[in-house]
Amino acid sequence: MSDFQYGDLDGASVFITGGGAGIGAALTEGFLAQGAKVGFVQRSDASEFCAEMAAKYGRAPHFVPCDITDTRALRAAIDEVAEVNGPVSVLVNNAANDTRHATLDMDEADWDAAMAVNLKAYFFATQAVVPMMQAIGGGAIINFSSISYMLGIGDLPAYTSANGAITAMTRGHAREFGCDGIRVNALAPGWVLTERQMRLWATPEDLSAFMEKQCLKRHLTPKDIVGPVLFLASNASAMMTGQCIAVDGGVVTVAA
Repeated sequence: MSDFQYGDLDGASVFITGGGAGIGAALTEGFLAQGAKVGFVQRSDASEFCAEMAAKYGRAPHFVPCDITDTRALRAAIDEVAEVNGPVSVLVNNAANDTRHATLDMDEADWDAAMAVNLKAYFFATQAVVPMMQAIGGGAIINFSSISYMLGIGDLPAYTSANGAITAMTRGHAREFGCDGIRVNALAPGWVLTERQMRLWATPEDLSAFMEKQCLKRHLTPKDIVGPVLFLASNASAMMTGQCIAVDGGVVTVAA
């Protein structure tokens, strides 16, 4: 899953939200290939995926069914993974919901639901792992943002609002926890063609129009996101924190 091996990730305890499908599944496999001990949560059943990983790598990731908008359940899942794999040293806040929506169609409950999955869960997952990282002398947190808020995309107002806030939160947490040796960075993917994207939104016309915006003329796949996340999780990026890195084939070419 990666052309590089990061020795410090061998044996690391990694927690990933949404780690059994799409980009998250690629990340879980990428960390397993590095020798890491991986735990993840998601709402849908991931037993088949875990069995596939066990057959391929000789060990299964630790899957905890969980709705990340339930903060108590999310904290319990993190504690369970830490009990099985050791204190979490790498947190990847990956899970999100980018279902298209319009400002005039949203009510307060819709807004709160969007913030719960796209922002609140990131904050409280971070809050749960920081004491573990402080106790072991450091760690790495990678928050998934998106280039959608940088581009001003108009059919995702709550999602883009959350993504902008994730980048701001990342910078604040990098400052707050840097003295503990905890690095906090964000990664902003471009349009990654997961099964969900292909099924719901990737029309030939939209794919063609988006490709015109990219410098690199190949659509992104989940595997393209694995290497950058491993880099941010590893000591190879030891002096990087508070950054938001776009991995988008060159759509965003000016720092945001």
